[in-house]
Amino acid sequence: MPKVSSVIVPYAAYLRVYEPLAAFRDPEREDWARYARRTDLPSYQVELRRSLADLLPTPPVAVPVHESADAFVAEVDGVVCVCPWRTRLRGWQALGELAGDFPEPVLDALIPPVVRRETAQDYERWLERNPDARPWIRTATWQVPINWFVLVSDAEREYDKGGGDEGPAAPVLRYRTPMVQARRRVARGLRALKEAVDEGPLIDGLMDVGRWLEEFHPRSLVELDYGGLVHAVPAGELEDDHSAADVAEGIEALRHGDPATAGEAYGRLVERWRAVRDRRSAN
Repeated sequence: MPKVSSVIVPYAAYLRVYEPLAAFRDPEREDWARYARRTDLPSYQVELRRSLADLLPTPPVAVPVHESADAFVAEVDGVVCVCPWRTRLRGWQALGELAGDFPEPVLDALIPPVVRRETAQDYERWLERNPDARPWIRTATWQVPINWFVLVSDAEREYDKGGGDEGPAAPVLRYRTPMVQARRRVARGLRALKEAVDEGPLIDGLMDVGRWLEEFHPRSLVELDYGGLVHAVPAGELEDDHSAADVAEGIEALRHGDPATAGEAYGRLVERWRAVRDRRSAN
């Protein structure tokens, strides 16, 4: 298996949107309603294993031939919500971002140019038929983008160190928040940032996430999941990771004209996530 399969792909965090069934039109709504009643719903590890398996053939299958019919399911105040995987769409989008992650010789060794070219052409043809398509899931490798933490609060943090008889085998660190709260926090964060600085990658990233959230049903659930990143952070550091609290403190400090406190909060974030990214180079 190529090194990219076993190292880079699993160490990923996810930003997911779970939409209520009412957000879907029939017959898709009925399909998801039946799907949600299943007792064998797959986990994100299942999706990951399927994606890695596609990298085994020669040449590798860069993007699935058919779109996934699976989804993650959650119940919010008695309302069933689903987060479609849309693995094929996400694969196309991820392939387009690879050029910024690897030197061309490395990229050519991982996925031959002819495969990338044919896959890009397939995506262009598909987009012509589906111009409004958008994924329900965003992925980030070896980091959690700072703008994602703006959407959630430390009070919504859920941490399970794993290894228990009844709990998950691996650690779990995630945040879940109602869509209305996530949108409100984006708006407040943008106001504070724009008053403090004219422009920058944090503002651009937050605006991009905000536009994405606006495409979903207002009663959706937003989930920030550390996913495979829990395996890249020592247990003690993971348990003490309160990045959302640091981001909230920084934004609140900017709102009150206190750049020194904001800088301290930002410094803690940078140092924490630099340590994670350094492990990527070590591998």
